[in-house]
Amino acid sequence: MTRTRTLGTLAVVVGFLAFVEFTSGVLQGYYTPMLTDIARHLGIHDADVNWLEGAQLMLSALVVPAFAKLGDMVGHKRMLLISTALTAAAALVLPFTDSFGVFLAAWALMGFYVVWLPLEIALIWSRSRRMEGRSSITAKAAGLLVAALEGGAIIGALVGGALIDVLPLTVVLLVPAVLIVVCFFVILFGVKESPDPTGGVFDTVGLVLISLALVCFTGGLSLLRLEGGLVNPWSWAVVVLGLLLVIPFVLWELRCDDPLIDVRMFRSPALGPVFLTAGLFGVSVLGAQAPLSTFARTDPDTYGYGLGTTGFATSLIIGIYLIAMITGALLFPTIARRLTPRLTLMGASVLVGVGFLLFLPFHATYAQVITNMVVVGLGSGALVAALPAAAASAAPATQTGVATGLTNSVKTVGGAIASCVFGIALLNGVASTAAGASEGTAGSLAGYFTVWVVCGATALAAAVLLVFVPKAAFTDRSVETEAAPAV
Repeated sequence: MTRTRTLGTLAVVVGFLAFVEFTSGVLQGYYTPMLTDIARHLGIHDADVNWLEGAQLMLSALVVPAFAKLGDMVGHKRMLLISTALTAAAALVLPFTDSFGVFLAAWALMGFYVVWLPLEIALIWSRSRRMEGRSSITAKAAGLLVAALEGGAIIGALVGGALIDVLPLTVVLLVPAVLIVVCFFVILFGVKESPDPTGGVFDTVGLVLISLALVCFTGGLSLLRLEGGLVNPWSWAVVVLGLLLVIPFVLWELRCDDPLIDVRMFRSPALGPVFLTAGLFGVSVLGAQAPLSTFARTDPDTYGYGLGTTGFATSLIIGIYLIAMITGALLFPTIARRLTPRLTLMGASVLVGVGFLLFLPFHATYAQVITNMVVVGLGSGALVAALPAAAASAAPATQTGVATGLTNSVKTVGGAIASCVFGIALLNGVASTAAGASEGTAGSLAGYFTVWVVCGATALAAAVLLVFVPKAAFTDRSVETEAAPAV
């Protein structure tokens, strides 16, 4: 009776959190079909849309480890509420500004929603601490949350694409803002705080050092896209400074008793390639979203390339891609049992690489783009499901949560860097109209080719990296071996 009642209480919490993840999915899918409309509203080039995405991803990379640590220290629900309030405030700014600077700042602040899933998993883990099969319960709950996330992304993409064709942009942008406000009250009244926060001292120095490194690096990339930036030595100097600032961060984290990021994990022969794979995977799964949307919306009669799709037709491409991702995620456990998790990860990376390289010869029709995105989606879905599990399996028994969080952070950094680089590529060689009479606002075709080549090459590089992972990694045997000394 007690166990049934406890599981019932936890199921109610998971139900409320599923609504939160549904909202997160809506945010990830809703805006993508209307990125071209947003660019026209702000009076910017299609290539500049990548800076919206890059700024949000970079903030996300900083927020995840910081808020995850603070959640352990002061309470996961508290940090979930704070992040939701910040996301809602930023979303409410978007409909009421046509300033690129203000829109960029608000769009970046919306990146706080990425901490929802890690905080929810941690909250479920802490609330199930006295239950039998704690790991299994948490894994099943995580599966439900991810299903709600993907479902929200599909619905968000379809609804966003349909609304942008019939309503003014201001009204369309208000819809997700209202949903986030509802989400705040769902958390406030429907979710109980995790018990026994750990307290401790937050690694402020580590956060400042990594923030400076990332800001300098992405700031330098921003300078490169300005006129003459590629030949300006000061632009490259800022990029190099950002890279050099990683060194004092690593040295500090190695000395810190309770570091923000445990950099020692990157030395592991099993974990190191997984983290690198996550970073390379972030290039395509996060960095390529905006270019794919703007390419589909580009008018082929005007520019000679693109699909010229409406907002809803673009959302159908995104919806089919997300369905393929769900399929890949569901197939991963079955295939991993027949082969091995390592080989399955390699196969998924190859699928992503091949899917993007197929864009080089096949990008002229709607059917060709959908076919390519299905191939990419199958591989991407498997990687989304597999990378956190692989990291947890390969990590020491006391560091599974940290390792899982690092895969997400590294993936986000890879996506943020890719967004900056793709913005430069799409702006290099500004598109002209078919008649050649005037300069257009679409990204250059050469830039889109660069996006597809980089995404394909990084995915194949990830497959090669996984060749060097120990064959027994990510299996139950490695988990038992790791856990045995602790027991």
